[in-house]
Amino acid sequence: MSQHALRQQLLRRIHDRSAVIGVVGLGYVGLPLAVEFAKAGFRVVGYDVSRRVVDLLMRGESHIQDVQAAEVAALVASGRFVASAEEASLAECDAISIAVPTPLSKTRDPDMAYVMSAVDAIARQAHPGLLVVLESTTYPGTTRELLQPRLEAAGLVVGQDVFVAFSPERVDPGNPVYHTRNTPKVVGGITPACVEAATVLYASCIERVVPVSSPEAAELVKLLENTFRAVNIGMVNEIAIVCDKLGVDVWEVIDAAATKPFGFMKFTPGPGIGGHCIPLDPHYLAWKMRTLNYKTRFIDLASEINSHMPEWVVQKVADALNEDRKAVRGSRILVLGVAYKRDIDDVRESPALDVMRLLEERGAEVAFHDPHVAGFTEDGHRREGVPLTPEVLAVQDAVVVVTDHSAVDYQVVVDHAGLVVDTRNVTARLAPGRARIVPLAASFRARAGGA
Repeated sequence: MSQHALRQQLLRRIHDRSAVIGVVGLGYVGLPLAVEFAKAGFRVVGYDVSRRVVDLLMRGESHIQDVQAAEVAALVASGRFVASAEEASLAECDAISIAVPTPLSKTRDPDMAYVMSAVDAIARQAHPGLLVVLESTTYPGTTRELLQPRLEAAGLVVGQDVFVAFSPERVDPGNPVYHTRNTPKVVGGITPACVEAATVLYASCIERVVPVSSPEAAELVKLLENTFRAVNIGMVNEIAIVCDKLGVDVWEVIDAAATKPFGFMKFTPGPGIGGHCIPLDPHYLAWKMRTLNYKTRFIDLASEINSHMPEWVVQKVADALNEDRKAVRGSRILVLGVAYKRDIDDVRESPALDVMRLLEERGAEVAFHDPHVAGFTEDGHRREGVPLTPEVLAVQDAVVVVTDHSAVDYQVVVDHAGLVVDTRNVTARLAPGRARIVPLAASFRARAGGA
């Protein structure tokens, strides 16, 4: 079959929903995408190497907070979604999106093992007319340098026999407004035919698709987005330290600056940055630039500032305890919130874990409470949360607000704790309680407790 005929057949099958869509990796990115394709009328094959995840989904359950179990159960029952740990299930797919992890090594080099494993599995099952789209965040050049050669080694010419593109995931877990369907989708393909096929595929279930000229441009889009955030968070974290040394309320400064209707975008400081994207993505770009003998100075500086913030928080706690004539060693400290951001259950790269570790290294007895995280495992060690009761609060030497979940009653916290170190400014508008409140910056604003 000719290149034109293969492309037209693929486009026709996408348009009439007879195409079978594969999603490799059923995590925070892959599962919501698979659900959207299934809701759009496609039969979807979700492939994951974890049999636990596959079995869970086939029972109609969900391991992702943003995907409801009832939705999964309905799609499984209808036959529009099937999860599999068998590589052979990919053979029937007309289009496959890859959404697997791309972690960094300890030396901050990209670890592409999951991507290469996924592409090799696809290559073994590939057939003429197949569309393959990489969604995993990575460095510019990955799609052309890793995907194309592996697929062509299977005897398929990209742009003729198979179509290859990159489309960066833009998942924001817990976002009540923007989700997979209404977040614009950037697409860049190896050839114009690849761009066309990927654009038509995603337009079938996503409201707006934004084609760009190449996979490298699409790869760099994601890195620019999160580098922008990392650099601006680093800047405002440094402003928080500056305000603390000047005795100025950083939150007042930020809120006042945000009244400017142009030329300013509001970012807020905190105990560090977490999740799989913002702490890691800029380093893909930094790594790629090192291979081209260029140093990304903004990225390195922002990373240095942001990674230092857990230490800044721990020193705040130590100074506050010292004012109470207490040492960190032997003190009972409760960390409020261990997820990396508000109202989700994901602890990946969470600064709360660094805060807990640093406090324990100083000899503190550390517990945590998180309404979304009952417990978590780190370095093979399981930790369970404690209930947030007046009795638990009353026996703490300090409570540290690290993640500002909306489900927490902070008035109860300030009414029953003796000392609260508030890194998120959640106590600013509460009625005075028993607690002495120490903010992330500007000790002049610390409030004495009422009891």
